Amino acid sequence: MGLQALFFYIFAFVAVASAFMVISAKNPVHSVLFLILVFVNAAGLFILSGAEYIGLLLLVVYVGAVAVLFLFVVMMLDIDFTALRSGILRYAPVGALIGVVLLAELIVIVGGAVIPPEVTANTAMPMAPLDQSSSIRAIGDVIYTHYAYFFQIAGLILLVAMIGAIVLTLKHRSDVKRQDIGKQVARTKENAHEVVKVKPGQGI
Repeated sequence: MGLQALFFYIFAFVAVASAFMVISAKNPVHSVLFLILVFVNAAGLFILSGAEYIGLLLLVVYVGAVAVLFLFVVMMLDIDFTALRSGILRYAPVGALIGVVLLAELIVIVGGAVIPPEVTANTAMPMAPLDQSSSIRAIGDVIYTHYAYFFQIAGLILLVAMIGAIVLTLKHRSDVKRQDIGKQVARTKENAHEVVKVKPGQGI
């Protein structure tokens, strides 16, 4: 067994074991940490397969942003998970049905895992030629040349979505003193200060 196959089995075993721990861990913080471990091992599998871009995307986006965000939300919010799990038996039939459907799909995929040679021979390469150094360079050439405007539009959509989420979740508290720019700009010499005469003994 080669070194690449050895690392493949190691990453695959740890990923499957971590995925099982995500749904079996009682502490939600531990579940998120196991989820991060799943992403890291999945990124290793993608890099072993030659898809460096997807592997790094898993590390940067999912581990660096999504999973860490889940961890902070779980740790900062006071969520009563006992109350959430109290009605879990009501959804057990639906969950069992979805599990059966997924199991049937996995059986079909495993049964048709053998790909005929003529299918791979007729497969076209939509990316750049194979003489380039990595898939990251090939995808970058395609995104920043043919799809540059679409890439910028997608970035603007994500920016608008982020601003909308911040505005929707922003809560104004009445006991917090906030800055009023318009009131500060409209200040004049008359209302800028106030002279108060304090009688002897009242200022103590």
